[in-house]
Amino acid sequence: MQAVWILLGKTRYPATFYQSSLEQGVQQVEVPFEIAAEYVPAANGITSDKLLELAGQDVPVNAAFDSIVTQSERMLTLKAQAQVLAQKQVPVLIYGETGTGKELFARAIHNAGPRSAGPFIAVNCGAIAPELIDSTLFGHRKGAFTGAVENRDGVFQQAHGGTLFLDEFGELKPDVQVRLLRVLQGGTLTPVGGSQELKVDVRLITATHRNLMQEVAQGRFREDLFYRIAVGVLHLPPLREREGDLLLLADTLLENLAEQDSSLVGKKISAEAKKLILRHPWRGNVRELQSTLLRSALWCQGSAIGAADIEQALFQLPQEQADIMARDVSQGIDLQEVVAEVAGHYLRKALTLTGHNKTRAASLLGLKSQQTLSNWMDKYGIE
Repeated sequence: MQAVWILLGKTRYPATFYQSSLEQGVQQVEVPFEIAAEYVPAANGITSDKLLELAGQDVPVNAAFDSIVTQSERMLTLKAQAQVLAQKQVPVLIYGETGTGKELFARAIHNAGPRSAGPFIAVNCGAIAPELIDSTLFGHRKGAFTGAVENRDGVFQQAHGGTLFLDEFGELKPDVQVRLLRVLQGGTLTPVGGSQELKVDVRLITATHRNLMQEVAQGRFREDLFYRIAVGVLHLPPLREREGDLLLLADTLLENLAEQDSSLVGKKISAEAKKLILRHPWRGNVRELQSTLLRSALWCQGSAIGAADIEQALFQLPQEQADIMARDVSQGIDLQEVVAEVAGHYLRKALTLTGHNKTRAASLLGLKSQQTLSNWMDKYGIE
């Protein structure tokens, strides 16, 4: 940190330096050298507002299935299934980890369907304070509670005639699930503090990272509500399981950032940086990849984003193995699922590193032969 302060004070901002000690107190000091500010990063040419916009990019309002960049067979199949669901009016449940594109799929389904002219309202259920959940979902009337100074429509009313997307749906408490089920069954709701039922017509799309069937089995999620929302179901794979998509997405995301700001035009990912990208687990999926590329593009010298730029931009989280070993057995786990997760991760990693050479991949994994590797791939659904 001291080095950073000196660099800033000697190059970018006029500064007076002080040091302090118990013996001598606070003293002004001179740093006896000058530094030439020859390197000006791309971040220097971007306004604060634009930087915040780039860092917090939301799913585009006009998102379509063409916006879903992929060459993975699994993802192409999901896109085709979602296009079929878009033409129907059935509820859709989307499974997937954070950053896998759940809202992107939801918006594409809305925009490709018969309700595209209506509103699309997105709500993160996990971010709503418990005491405001009913008001947020169903609205309230003036005076219904302290702070209710006017009538307010809930998200069901706001989405009337269109689509309501409830993200992190698995976070809703059982008592809220009961009230939500009544609305879905009858198509009517009563605002908090109101006495008159209101008719609502919405298409519901929900998303979660939780295994709702397991939640149902353990009594934490209502079975009748699950079958009400899970008519059309899409399981979005994490980025690490999307064969061939990682570098395609990296290049596409970087191009999109350059379109948003000219300071980033001409930035390319070097071969060494791509190797590092392929090795990283990307627990935050596409969202983590985009933010990492933005940070590395802002600070890299020249037009080539190197491995050091990517490494500096990455957040180093605990090893995946530690997460696997720290599962809460008291809440129940699926041991076969854990084994499949570990096996699938390393099978894909070895195949990627060897350019899909099965003989070399088998050797890296300590398997006896290419046929043994093929058997493992078949067992765990690796293409």
